[in-house]
Amino acid sequence: MLKKVIIFDMDGTLVDSSRVLSNAINHVREQLHLPPLNHMDILSKINDHNVDPAQYFYKSKHFMPEHQRWFSGYYSANHHKELLLYDGIKELLQTLKENNFKLAIATNAYRKSAIESLIHLDIHNCFDAVVCFDDVEEGKPSPKMLERIVELLSLDMESAVFIGDGERDQMAASRAGIEYIMVAWGFSEHKNAVYSVENLKEILLGFVK
Repeated sequence: MLKKVIIFDMDGTLVDSSRVLSNAINHVREQLHLPPLNHMDILSKINDHNVDPAQYFYKSKHFMPEHQRWFSGYYSANHHKELLLYDGIKELLQTLKENNFKLAIATNAYRKSAIESLIHLDIHNCFDAVVCFDDVEEGKPSPKMLERIVELLSLDMESAVFIGDGERDQMAASRAGIEYIMVAWGFSEHKNAVYSVENLKEILLGFVK
């Protein structure tokens, strides 16, 4: 079916933010006088929909304003040296724009951190919409981010496809009624997933034929 908008998750899909995410979470834990968590343990829990992230990472019933302040403070000070685009992503985005797709991001990152990341990596201007954790009532796996993007772009669910790297993304797409593509070059490993950016490009270009 013809698609008009390609929606991407950010961390683990477009951006290798494993180092800065892990370090920022441990920075918040340090402010809370909690011991640091293992890097791989943090990454394994980020996309686990069975984990309550506020409770697991910060021993809190919900995220607090100081959590965001401490996290964003570390992120702002260190993203320029701890973030990378996955190989081929910038070229993929340029090719999709050349083929007249609208592009969007649905990320559970805070807006300040997300926009700083996209600007630093020189891809912010590729996107027609960016919806973040603090832009909606509930983050993924809720469908609210995807619904907001489709609304902002005056499109419908059938014209969109969502690309992510975890079960939270997959559940959000299912609840929104949007076609989903799982990739497996980021924080998670999956069966029946796309394992290369080049392969993903071939799939997405198929939507214009």
